[in-house]
Amino acid sequence: MAGESSGDNLGAALIEAIAARAPGTRFVGVAGPRMQAAGCERVADAHELAVMGLFEVLHHLPRLLSLRRRVRAVMRELKPDVFVGIDAPEFNLGLAADLHEAGLRTVQYVSPQVWAWRRGRAGRMARYLDLVLCLLPFEQAVYDEAGLAAIFVGHPLADQLPLTPDAGSARRELGIEPEARVVAILPGSRTGEVARLADDFAGTAAWLAARRPGVAFVAALADAATRATFEVALRRRAPGVAVRVVEGQTQAALNAADVVLVASGTATLETLLCKRPMVVAYRLGGLTAFLLRGLGLLKAPFFAQPNLLAGRQVVPELAQGEVTPERLGAELERWLDAPEEVSKLQSLFTDLHGQLRRDASGQAAQAVLALARGTPS
Repeated sequence: MAGESSGDNLGAALIEAIAARAPGTRFVGVAGPRMQAAGCERVADAHELAVMGLFEVLHHLPRLLSLRRRVRAVMRELKPDVFVGIDAPEFNLGLAADLHEAGLRTVQYVSPQVWAWRRGRAGRMARYLDLVLCLLPFEQAVYDEAGLAAIFVGHPLADQLPLTPDAGSARRELGIEPEARVVAILPGSRTGEVARLADDFAGTAAWLAARRPGVAFVAALADAATRATFEVALRRRAPGVAVRVVEGQTQAALNAADVVLVASGTATLETLLCKRPMVVAYRLGGLTAFLLRGLGLLKAPFFAQPNLLAGRQVVPELAQGEVTPERLGAELERWLDAPEEVSKLQSLFTDLHGQLRRDASGQAAQAVLALARGTPS
């Protein structure tokens, strides 16, 4: 059961890996276009789960609960050998609890951020999950402490992306001059996320263009809806600034870039794997941010994945009120003026890429099939 595009990609790769090892396996679930193309029968569309933030989820709660009841009914009728929830923990963990009670084996693929906040969830998850498949190395220890079987499988993106990116090909693909200084802008994959960051990201392009007229900008958006939201912000906050806006070409934009302005999330890992210096921004709804920060619920020292993987701050991360064109622009300029620091960062990112490159989809498929056969690894 996958939500949004990153979960759809993970699910499709997992389906293909399982099918290669166990031909004839049937797949049914909440699926996006890639999972459906890989052979998953759709119960509902993955985009229906693309909601982020505590109070943002509450706004959509009636619809999500209705969807979960529908999926639960289908799963209880089918009685699959294994239920695999892919990311979307607000949806999938409750569903896993229901299905585990009905006697189904249950797996969560992509750990929720128990290491960052509400660490006690790991113990509760142990009551209804048989296995957690972790994409990041530091996640497994939390589940070991809770007595819940967990495997670090690595990250599929690390398997897919080359260790050495090809900037020249990316620039040719996007029509960017080979010698240009390029800033890539990735404001998020969800419409709500883009809406919260678009004005300040567009304003950053205007701020930087005024200081460095020769800089080229390319903004990578996930789909037509997020593109439309960002283009409105560009017209409002960066009139006259030439920003090339593309859909579905995130990796080309990253490979073409000298530095990246990116919303916190999976895109920061993708930026790391493309070996690009970055400035990371994060903005939640006001009430969600208050609970996480004001009440001390957020336990992790960082929120950007490169910093979490490195165990120290190696890229700037700005949150909530810190996210302004001036702050973001100044951090981008710092990278543009520090080639030696960029070189050190790229070396670190190459090492981290190697640590994450473990044939994730193959390992995940093997673990799921072992559990289905009653011989968990």
